[in-house]
Amino acid sequence: MQAAIKAPLFTGCGTALVTPFRDGAVDLSAFRALVARQLDAHVDALIVCATTGEAPTLRRDERAALIRLCVDMSAHSIPVIAGTGSNSTATAIELTQEAETLGADAALVVTPYYNKATQPGLVAHYRAIADAARIPVIIYNVPSRTGVSCTAETYAALARHPNICGVKEASGSLALVQDTRNLCSEGFCVWSGNDEDTTAILALGGTGVISTAANLIPADMRELAHLGMSGSLHKAGVLQLRMTGLLRALFCEVNPIPVKTALARLGLCTGELRLPLCAISPAHEKLLFDAMDAYGVLA
Repeated sequence: MQAAIKAPLFTGCGTALVTPFRDGAVDLSAFRALVARQLDAHVDALIVCATTGEAPTLRRDERAALIRLCVDMSAHSIPVIAGTGSNSTATAIELTQEAETLGADAALVVTPYYNKATQPGLVAHYRAIADAARIPVIIYNVPSRTGVSCTAETYAALARHPNICGVKEASGSLALVQDTRNLCSEGFCVWSGNDEDTTAILALGGTGVISTAANLIPADMRELAHLGMSGSLHKAGVLQLRMTGLLRALFCEVNPIPVKTALARLGLCTGELRLPLCAISPAHEKLLFDAMDAYGVLA
């Protein structure tokens, strides 16, 4: 008997929210305004305390405040997904259970960094987290940061777990996406983890995007995702090409340095970062601002 196909947690555009700081502290007032802006743009999910949110630098109480505020503001109108990954399986379980208690609808769990687990280790890691949680788990594959990448066979093994719903795929490998779509059931979702890969991954049966750029241009990223999801891939491609300069500028330095700089230019946060991240270089700031102007962000 075949397992029942899982319904997608969300389709379209989920925004990986930045965490605004002011004078070293989390700026909850600015965060509230950023969440309201996303809700006004009708994005399809909110992702809090993940890479773009500088999660490794957040204290547990700060994480809790951000998740709670996001849940309260969304009022379960769209999913709130909390980043709960760690290179310690026990810590990842604790963070996932805490996010569940705070009302998060799902957990985004990055592959264990530094330890560089084997593929059987990755399967055991994710199964342990999914067994301990009552909210769905999304795998986050970003080998440029973690030093390890899941294989399609690992995804196929994990797709059989009833509480693992898909992957945020940020490897940049379309071959891996194709193999994953061929090996895994329809219920295992693939969300693009790189803004530039969105249209290509949607063309291969992807479910949407978990986007950094949506902090800056939420309505446009949502339109891009929905064009691709509806089969209007030519229109999606035209929009993707128009975005190219801006998207590349948003990753001219390590994320989230450029996107926070862009949001600060719009007056939406201070642009403050926590060490070891530091201010953007003057040359990259000019590149970023020129790309914003060319795209028409300020307009």
